[in-house]
Amino acid sequence: MSVFGRRRAIVAAAALVTAAVLTACSPGTGSSSTPTAGGDGNPYHLIKAGQIRVASVGDLKPYSFTDADGQYTGFDVQLFEDVARRIGVKDVVFTGQDFSAILPAVANGQFDVGVAAIGITDARKKTVDFSDGYLAGFLTVMASPDAHISKESDLAGKRLGVVQGTLQEQYALKHFTKSELVRFPDNNSAIAAVNNGNVVAHFLDYETAKTYAEQYGLVNAINVPSFDAPAGFAIAKGNTALRDALNKALRSAMDDGTWKKLYQKWFPGSPMPDQYLPPSERTASPTPSAAQG
Repeated sequence: MSVFGRRRAIVAAAALVTAAVLTACSPGTGSSSTPTAGGDGNPYHLIKAGQIRVASVGDLKPYSFTDADGQYTGFDVQLFEDVARRIGVKDVVFTGQDFSAILPAVANGQFDVGVAAIGITDARKKTVDFSDGYLAGFLTVMASPDAHISKESDLAGKRLGVVQGTLQEQYALKHFTKSELVRFPDNNSAIAAVNNGNVVAHFLDYETAKTYAEQYGLVNAINVPSFDAPAGFAIAKGNTALRDALNKALRSAMDDGTWKKLYQKWFPGSPMPDQYLPPSERTASPTPSAAQG
């Protein structure tokens, strides 16, 4: 049974217990008015009706990060908030997790959705379901200019940082086989390791790397196109009502230009994948899609 199914069974059982108590204490009352998880009061089978609990990360600029006030913002955050409003949910609560913990937390019912530029892969589909894809991008090896890293062979025999559980880790395992991979829980700790010399470079998302380049004077030493894993919203297996609603709202946000406006806001100057643009702006051969993690 899926987590969604177990959640529904638990709520249904609770409703039966409540009904029994009310019947015993109030003669003439034959049932409880408490809705089940699949009832009209909670059509998307959320943990709490009317609220979407989101697992994300707080240091993934420009996708998902916390601002000076501790509030979550970024491309993925604002896109998901827009999509949630389109399905009638204004109460969206973001909670930070290590990237590697997001999918297990969604799968076991701690959160309704995972939002953090999560690449859709066959392996991850065994754990959770995904919405349609919504993002494209590149990966990059970031290093100090003094490290003289410009090609894959320059990483041979050297320590390369990756965030555990990301597509970058999977790619590095296949392609940077002569490097010693050092796994970190997040980008901040990995970049700190680059700056203090514990690793020679860090492998991360291209857009995220821009912020670190500006902040620490690092360079994008090797850029890698990654077009085989579109980013999607992660959803507990079996919750087709939520998945289908998010897909419909996501397509609406693309068709009316909302996606384009957010992309231009958070990725100024970056090329836009055609398949996410309004219909009148799409070409016959759209650009493949990719993701951060």
